[in-house]
Amino acid sequence: MRWFRFATAVAGMCLSSAPAYAAGIGVRISDTRGHAVADAVVTIAPQSGASVAPAPPAATRVIDQKNETFIPYIEVFRPGDKVVFHNSDNTRHHAYSFAPAGQFEFVLAPGESSAPLQLDKLGVIAVGCNIHDQMITYLYVTDAPLVAHSGGDGIAQLSNLPKGDYAVRVWHPQLRPGAGADLQRMTITDASELKNLEFTLSLLPDPRLPPDRERAGY
Repeated sequence: MRWFRFATAVAGMCLSSAPAYAAGIGVRISDTRGHAVADAVVTIAPQSGASVAPAPPAATRVIDQKNETFIPYIEVFRPGDKVVFHNSDNTRHHAYSFAPAGQFEFVLAPGESSAPLQLDKLGVIAVGCNIHDQMITYLYVTDAPLVAHSGGDGIAQLSNLPKGDYAVRVWHPQLRPGAGADLQRMTITDASELKNLEFTLSLLPDPRLPPDRERAGY
């Protein structure tokens, strides 16, 4: 029943899209226990025969620090976009990364914002806070022309896909080291075609949560 509702939602999404082409894709992401996976990044890259709209102009996105948490957990950027870190708490925070795609360090007093930082390299930038070890966020920098991320229901949707071949990749920050993004390929052959894909990810525990002591020995 849930999958039926999902497919129906994708159909409604595409029927309400622009008339030039209404093909769409719905991606459902779950873990190995069947639970919906939020905050997965879905990238769709044309392989042949498809011409998608150009990337939007560069933007500046804010990562907030509130209740000793980075918000959001995942943010998607394109090369040339900028990030600003803002401290909404009443305590001092730190924002730093040693990732190859972006190395920086900010110390933010309550109410303070960092200078805008331009992100030019592709890749994943894990950002932490040296003052509060449980705080972490991920900046996903991609040049893929089509990007979405899953909500709490584990579903990501994209519409208005022209006919052609596509590579669909799903990434999540809790994938096991070396796993890389999961890949599936699909072909849109009709302007009104609706595709439904499913990905099952093997994930590590959420680093923002206290450790599960019952499973610590396994």
